[in-house]
Amino acid sequence: MFQLPVQVSLSSPAAKEWFGQRRENIRQWTVFVNTGNFRTPSSIPRLSKRVMRNVEYFQSNYFFVFLGLLAYCLITSPLLLIAVAVSLGACYILSLKNTERKIRIFAHELTLAQQYGLVALCSLPLFYLSGAGAAIFWVIGVSIFIIGLHAAFYNIDAVLNPEDERMDLIMEEV
Repeated sequence: MFQLPVQVSLSSPAAKEWFGQRRENIRQWTVFVNTGNFRTPSSIPRLSKRVMRNVEYFQSNYFFVFLGLLAYCLITSPLLLIAVAVSLGACYILSLKNTERKIRIFAHELTLAQQYGLVALCSLPLFYLSGAGAAIFWVIGVSIFIIGLHAAFYNIDAVLNPEDERMDLIMEEV
């Protein structure tokens, strides 16, 4: 009846590889937050080029900024934290029970994905009451704002091409 086309799991090799790649590509945090490299762009075309280069170069750092904001939001909202814990706990219990024997409802055996879907469906009212929608939009909005500011004002040329930065300074002085 209801089947997911692909088994989605954080323990799958593809997910582990993706997270491993994000961790490997993290740039130095001291370089990422170096206030000496923040400059206003000289023109709109230079701004768009700078944003694209910063997003490409600091992609993993921006991902971890997003995860940090998500963790902050969960920690500062106890009801939301409880709702997430209850949902994840239900999924964990179902996975344990599923290894012993399959769960049946009305003589129909449910797959683990279907069971997770039922947990998600039953958790929706709990997430609504705990303000998960507002939290999601807050995290997305603040992430876009912070990442956008960093990408717009961080002078990536000073990091990637230090000699070009010196040439710009020399040219400005003359």
